[in-house]
Amino acid sequence: MASDKSPVVVTCTAPVNIAVIKYWGKRDEELILPINSSLSVTLHQDQLKTTTTAVISKDFTEDRIWLNGREEDVGQPRLQACLREIRRLARKRRSAGDGDSLPLSLGYKVHVASVNNFPTAAGLASSAAGYACLAYTLARVYGVEGDLSEVARRGSGSACRSLYGGFVEWQMGERADGKDSVARQVAPELHWPQLRVLVLVVSAERKLTGSTLGMQASVDTSALLKFRAESVVPARMQEMTRCIQARDFQGFARLTMQDSNQFHATCLDTFPPISYLNDTSRRIIRLVHSFNAHHGQAKVAYTFDAGPNAVIFTLEDTVAEFVAAVRHSFPPKENGDTFLKGLPVPPAPLSDELKAALAMEPTPGAVQYILATQVGPGPQVLEEPHVHLLGPDGLPKPAA
Repeated sequence: MASDKSPVVVTCTAPVNIAVIKYWGKRDEELILPINSSLSVTLHQDQLKTTTTAVISKDFTEDRIWLNGREEDVGQPRLQACLREIRRLARKRRSAGDGDSLPLSLGYKVHVASVNNFPTAAGLASSAAGYACLAYTLARVYGVEGDLSEVARRGSGSACRSLYGGFVEWQMGERADGKDSVARQVAPELHWPQLRVLVLVVSAERKLTGSTLGMQASVDTSALLKFRAESVVPARMQEMTRCIQARDFQGFARLTMQDSNQFHATCLDTFPPISYLNDTSRRIIRLVHSFNAHHGQAKVAYTFDAGPNAVIFTLEDTVAEFVAAVRHSFPPKENGDTFLKGLPVPPAPLSDELKAALAMEPTPGAVQYILATQVGPGPQVLEEPHVHLLGPDGLPKPAA
């Protein structure tokens, strides 16, 4: 442990998660308590992650934060909620007699820097990875132990699911104080090694309607959302858990697509309606159903969060053929060499029968790129000093 005079520096990473049973709508805006439970798949950090460094020092005069290289307002309510909760937990632990093991003074200010290696606010769950990483890093710099669901959730609801690897349930809970609204792992990341994930990036632009505003509008105006939360999701949570534990891809695929469709139906049922999908998103949906119909079974499944980008689930033995189908339907305009990123995928031929079954006029450039990944672990601590985003002075390191 550092002496009381030297700064404490901690760097961690956290993953993106993609919900297969969606969270949409809150019963408490301040505590970020959901109107229904949800279930997600944690994606591998080799392809998608947030990295966060936190430094506390007696020399700092104020809390400061940098996101993707730019200093941001540290007074943002959700950021402050996370900081307050971490400091509260640290004080609680110190008052319980664990003071000797806690770093520095709890009165010291903190500097934080965070970077994503993927587009922010484009419907790729950047806030979930970001706030999970913030909670995890602050917990380590302030000596907080135990479940961090409540801290991460105060920043972004789905962030609590990014605190675990593999397959994760966020239990909606019933208590008014939210103490039972926590994440838990349904199955670890190595449970289903054949499962693969393809992110089809349609647009990296910031979405027009943010999730927070969209959810509130749906809660206020959508009768379908209320029906979904009360009458549909509970059974789907049980069935999805069964499909994952049994590695039943047919059931998993069907339910994933149905829940995505219903989530976007609630957005259209909102008044005024919200549409996160665009024409390319809808063409991808058609492609998936044509591909599955050709094979006579569900070989691939789509899901869309609050944005136009598709997340495709499939099994290892289908990846190459489906990537070839995407290339055929959405040929890259110029970036043929970088169209496919992430895990290597060997080229595969497309049969004339499959091409005919797809029955789509190619749309060059509509899909910007494909990111191939798989199920991955939860947050990690990085020990090597060279990975820190901030120096001991608490300022961002100059770009290499």
